[in-house]
Amino acid sequence: MLVLIVHPGAELYGADRVTLESATGLVSAGHDVIAALPESGPLVSALEERGVRVIVSPMFVLRKQLLHPRRWPRLIGSAVSGFIGSWRLVTRLRPDAAYVSTVILPQWPVLLRLRRVATVTHVHEAESASPWALRAFLYIPQLWAHVVVANSRFTADLMRRSLPLLGQKIRVILNPIPGPSDVSAPRANMNGIRLGYVGRLSPRKAPDAVIAALALLRAGGRDARLEIIGDVFRGYEWYAAELEQQIIASGLTESVTMHGYDVDVWPHLAACDVMVVPSRTDESFGNTAVEAVLAQRAIIASDISGLREAVSDYPTSRVVAPGDPAAIAGAVEDLERSWSDVVRDAPVAAATASARHSVTGYHHRVATAVDSAMARRIHGFRADSRS
Repeated sequence: MLVLIVHPGAELYGADRVTLESATGLVSAGHDVIAALPESGPLVSALEERGVRVIVSPMFVLRKQLLHPRRWPRLIGSAVSGFIGSWRLVTRLRPDAAYVSTVILPQWPVLLRLRRVATVTHVHEAESASPWALRAFLYIPQLWAHVVVANSRFTADLMRRSLPLLGQKIRVILNPIPGPSDVSAPRANMNGIRLGYVGRLSPRKAPDAVIAALALLRAGGRDARLEIIGDVFRGYEWYAAELEQQIIASGLTESVTMHGYDVDVWPHLAACDVMVVPSRTDESFGNTAVEAVLAQRAIIASDISGLREAVSDYPTSRVVAPGDPAAIAGAVEDLERSWSDVVRDAPVAAATASARHSVTGYHHRVATAVDSAMARRIHGFRADSRS
């Protein structure tokens, strides 16, 4: 089949990497795969290396800033032009099936259903604290998909609670998370604490909480350092500036290293003892937390549904109150006291995570989801023909 993949960005963070593996699985299944992206970026070359043709095409992407009333005229104009451009793209390509990544491409499930294209949508977003109306608004387009993939049980349960009609369409496929090609065992003795943070720099991801925890540890007499790997979304440059000011004001300029974005996170994880995922608000899952487990590193994660699901089975993990510097510092001290157990348990935890998030298994499950969508489309078309 000709399968069209639609994704709202071109970087190589969590959902981008999942889409890359989805494309790889479909190519491996023998399909001709074309990816449509709204912009160029590192994901383009990564897809092309996997045998995927890439088209950079304007499309409507529902960014949070567009929801502000002052930006509604821009939202409407972008939605109209995006729908027209996407319709023309489908007309030109005539795909048999499509895979739509994330809920911020709300036009695509409807458009593809109108064009009788078998459609799989992949939902990575789950914020239980959001009002029901907002959640329903984001999930409603998934009703037009033939199969809806959720990246975790938490995401699936929240979708069902928000929009019960989605129930029969949903299947859970855990994210594919390849581990490092060369694993370095944790240090036998934690002489000096080396903390790490990998991810977007944003208030909801809360790297500021890790910086504050570092300040507490050093104030308590501990020799601790922090490596931060990641960059901001466009428009959040102010937050990066605030982090720099926080580091200076806390006297941590010699103790914090800001690496920026790096597609290869494994050398950074190898240089750390403990990775921290301190998010303040819901995460649908925790790829970076699982990456820490795969690298045989201890992990401290916020006690919120998606992250808890990601790490709860691993003895090398600790969960703490979201965005709480004191709780993070306390968890670091707890890991330090039980470090011999962490060293012992890390290889077993990594092996469990590797099996659970097998890339090969994920490839097969995504290809099966697309086959199921095609079967449902054909069945529905025949039913429509008979009626």
